[in-house]
Amino acid sequence: MDSFFSTIANCRVRWLDLPGTGIPLIFIHGLGCASSYEYPRVVSDPNFAGRRAILIDLPGFGYSEKPREYGYSIKQQAEVIAGLISHLQLDRYFIYGHSMGGSISIELATLLTDGLSGLIVSEPNFHPGGGFFSRQICSVSEADYISTTHHAMVNEESGPWAGSMAVAAPWAVWRGANSLITGNNWFDIFAQLPVPQTLIFGEQSLPDPDFMQLQSLGIRTAVLPDCGHCMSWENPAALARALEAFCTKYE
Repeated sequence: MDSFFSTIANCRVRWLDLPGTGIPLIFIHGLGCASSYEYPRVVSDPNFAGRRAILIDLPGFGYSEKPREYGYSIKQQAEVIAGLISHLQLDRYFIYGHSMGGSISIELATLLTDGLSGLIVSEPNFHPGGGFFSRQICSVSEADYISTTHHAMVNEESGPWAGSMAVAAPWAVWRGANSLITGNNWFDIFAQLPVPQTLIFGEQSLPDPDFMQLQSLGIRTAVLPDCGHCMSWENPAALARALEAFCTKYE
């Protein structure tokens, strides 16, 4: 894996730069996940058409370092990725973010002055308050989560999420969840972005009021069959097809 030292997080951030053609697509994962763990099946699918892909493990997750003295807020994580994009010296790029990664991606888009060709988010946190897992995580103190709850959640999880949660820093998970609960008005920020954007949902996660409202505003949406929130594991081929279709349209 490649790495660079982030002065924002005061740690080494690692990513996979998978060679391919076209404008690269940067992947930003959700809470307790890791792009290096979650997205290889997506980018290796024939529907992705061999596009260059950059799979980032956020600080605190996957192969990136996990400093204790870092806030892990949505804005800070966006600033880390902005630094990585500058380090990579990319002229043009697409960004894809899922769940918490979608919220980070929306924050990131406000920090980028040029080069961003389009933004794709799937089932992001659009509003303060967090989702089910964020609220569950922050139902206890950070200290209690680190000492007992994180390990219990990993042991109770039977899906693929357990693998990346097991190597995530508990303090990164708790602080990330807390930042989602504190939140921002990511819905309005997303709707007003001056770049092409699209919202992806798994059909099993619908109906959803934010999805319907963005449709009514004329913002591009896509529904993936046979999956819900965990679309990269449940239907990677459909996600690959939707991502490549967007990138091809706006390349």
